[in-house]
Amino acid sequence: MASKAIGIDIGGTGIKGAVVNIRTGELVSDRVRYETPSGGRPEDIAEVVKRIVAELPKVSSRAPVGICFPAVVQHGVTMSAANVSKEWIGLDADSLFTRVLGRKVHVINDADAAGVAELKFGAAKNRRGLVIMTTLGTGIGTALFINGHLVPNAELGHLEIGGVDYETKASFAAKERENLDWATWSERLQTYYSRLEALFSPDLFIVGGGVSKNHQEFLPRLKLRADIVPAQKRNSAGILGAAWAAADRHLED
Repeated sequence: MASKAIGIDIGGTGIKGAVVNIRTGELVSDRVRYETPSGGRPEDIAEVVKRIVAELPKVSSRAPVGICFPAVVQHGVTMSAANVSKEWIGLDADSLFTRVLGRKVHVINDADAAGVAELKFGAAKNRRGLVIMTTLGTGIGTALFINGHLVPNAELGHLEIGGVDYETKASFAAKERENLDWATWSERLQTYYSRLEALFSPDLFIVGGGVSKNHQEFLPRLKLRADIVPAQKRNSAGILGAAWAAADRHLED
């Protein structure tokens, strides 16, 4: 596997990228960030990504680009679109970015990328068995790994509990929207993680998202059989995971 790759993290409000040492899991450049263009259309976003790549330190033309994106991604095709244009639905995103950047590109779901970062460089490194990564933010993103292998596009944040899509009750956005204190929000998290545990019996839960920096306020309140720990890579997780996944796919090719 090559030692360097470029990681790009596309979100509804911002797009950021950096050069990654995929052997150590370290950023070897400063992050470059631009606002996501209004409307979030494919060609507009691709041009911003091109600008970011051009501003990063030069790396080999053979170095792949990994891009994490807020969508279900099947074989390089974006099958959904969150906070970006609906034009992404059914689009061959791998081909779009490869054409615009002139490099090998691999597009991956954003929660899956964060999970890959934790699996290779963070809280799940060297852990066997079933690992479930969750990100608590606007919704609940999830990534599922069995013995180090990703099961892609696990949308477990949308579990129906009590007749509702439970990310509407247990996401960090729900906590803020309803002005819940830590104890009350933790009760909802207990309901959510208990249901996940009943369905999947994981060996480890990892909790990411910006709120994970306050993990001491809520994780100790949760009573589960499995270990539940905060993510370690946080703001860099998407970039790291996307870069590693692209380098891994490039090696296969």
